[in-house]
Amino acid sequence: MKKLLIATALVALTAGGAMAQQTIRMGTEGAYPPFNFINDSGEVDGFERELGDELCKRAELTCEWVTTDWDSIIPNLQSGNYDTIIAGMNINEERSKVISFTQNYTPPAPSAYVALTPDADLEGGVIAAQVNTIQSGYIASAGATLLEFATPDETVAAVRNGEADAVFADKDYLAPIVAESGDALVFVGEDVVLGGGVGMGLRQSDTELRGKFDAAIASMKADGTLNTMILKWFGEDADVF
Repeated sequence: MKKLLIATALVALTAGGAMAQQTIRMGTEGAYPPFNFINDSGEVDGFERELGDELCKRAELTCEWVTTDWDSIIPNLQSGNYDTIIAGMNINEERSKVISFTQNYTPPAPSAYVALTPDADLEGGVIAAQVNTIQSGYIASAGATLLEFATPDETVAAVRNGEADAVFADKDYLAPIVAESGDALVFVGEDVVLGGGVGMGLRQSDTELRGKFDAAIASMKADGTLNTMILKWFGEDADVF
C-alpha cells in the first residue's frame, strides 16, 4: 500500500510538472521554403519547423505553430496573436526598434537577383520584392523601380509574366526555383549581403523568453546540431557557424 501511494504521488508530480510547462505560440509565414512552408498534410514544415521544435525541446517549452501573412507578421506579434516570429526574418536596425531578436540562427546570407535573361536592367528597371523585407528596403534606396508583392511566389511570377525585370530575394529561397526552371530563370548581377542573419523575433518586454531561446540556440551552435540542420535544408554549400 505504501509503495502504491508513493507511485501515485510520483505520477501526480510528473503530471503537474507537464501541465505547468509554458505553452509558446510560434508565428511563421508558411510560404518561404526552405525556411518554412506548408506540406501536403497541411502542417508547417521546413528548416524553421525542425529548428523551432528542437529549440522548444531544449528550452523545456510546449510550442504551437501559427501561420500569418508576412505583411502583418510584426503587428500580430505585438498584439499577442503569437509569442515569437520564426519566419526567415533577418535581424536589422529598423526592426530592432520595435521588436527584440535572439542571436541569429543562420549566418548573414546573400540576397540575389533573378531574371529571364542575363542582360536584365537592374539599375533602371522594375525590380520585384516582397513587401516589408530587407530586400524591398534595399531596392527602394537603390534607384530602381520597386514593385512590391504580399507573397514571395508573386514576386517570381511577376518576372515570369513580364511585370518586372528581375526579382530580388534571399538567394536560399531563389536557388531551388532557378534550378527547377529549366533555364527559364537565371541569376543576374552581384549578390548582396544584407542584415545580421536570421533570428527569432519577440516582443521587447519578453526578456525571459528571449533568454531561454538564446540559450537553446547557443547550445545548438556549441554541439554542432545547428550546422547539421542548416546543411540538411540549404545544401552542402550553405554558410554555417
